[in-house]
Amino acid sequence: MRNKTRSVLLRRLLSHARYEVLPTASIEGIVVEHLPPGFTVTVTASPAKGLAATLDLTERLRAHGYDVVPHLAARMVSGRSELSEICDRLRAVGVTTIFVPAGDADPPAGDYKASLDLLEDLTVLGRPFANVGITGYPESHPSIHDDLTVQAMWDKRRHATHVVSNLTFDPETLSAWLRRMRARGVTLPLLVGLPGPVERTKLLAMATKIGVGESTRFLVKHKGTLTRLAAPGGFTGERFLERSAGALSEPGALVEGLHVFTFNQVAETEAWRQGLLQRLGGPFGPVGPFGATG
Repeated sequence: MRNKTRSVLLRRLLSHARYEVLPTASIEGIVVEHLPPGFTVTVTASPAKGLAATLDLTERLRAHGYDVVPHLAARMVSGRSELSEICDRLRAVGVTTIFVPAGDADPPAGDYKASLDLLEDLTVLGRPFANVGITGYPESHPSIHDDLTVQAMWDKRRHATHVVSNLTFDPETLSAWLRRMRARGVTLPLLVGLPGPVERTKLLAMATKIGVGESTRFLVKHKGTLTRLAAPGGFTGERFLERSAGALSEPGALVEGLHVFTFNQVAETEAWRQGLLQRLGGPFGPVGPFGATG
């Protein structure tokens, strides 16, 4: 891919980014200090914290003017009655986008053993949210065969509006998965999961504090990842995006932006994004439906 074309792609993706945060006690102040109102922030759900922490932080960030995307982990919701109450609560503060993973709760809190179960009930409840995200797995899932994860996206596509890819640190793996997903007929727009700049010691401390949730599960289950993140000359988001650019720009790729796993290092992540945007020539036009103010 020519440098100019690649630069345009990277600018567009970086200008259409949203940041995932973990619902700790200090994160509200960190977000308010380092991100402008209107920025899109997603809030994870962890069995260690409980779904109430996700919903409470969502409400507080909405009050500050952020576009907030709560993670409604299916296995943490007891059933349709609680789901209806959650929907009413989120709609009351103007939430229009949610993300529905299965979650790590074991055993599940009630009726929902998989994300499809909750998604089907959202449809029964009248599709209360304009945008509903589901997970895609470029890397092999620890307990689910690759064919089944692609099939699951096919099954869930009728209830969702976009896919968010889980973490991978291999551009070739991401590219192969994206082409395979599109070949199977899954045409939902994609947000590419990308880790922000993260210090290994801080990441380990965060994993211990929050418990194994949506962001930390991949890192815990894949040996060597922490080392690659911290090693000089190892993984960088810029290099990953450059090496993935060919597949991400193919006709039919339908890549709309980035879902950045910040591990609550919001200041460092935003400084990295802004710095890279400046080197590439600045933000790329108006933001899209899942984008951030840049």
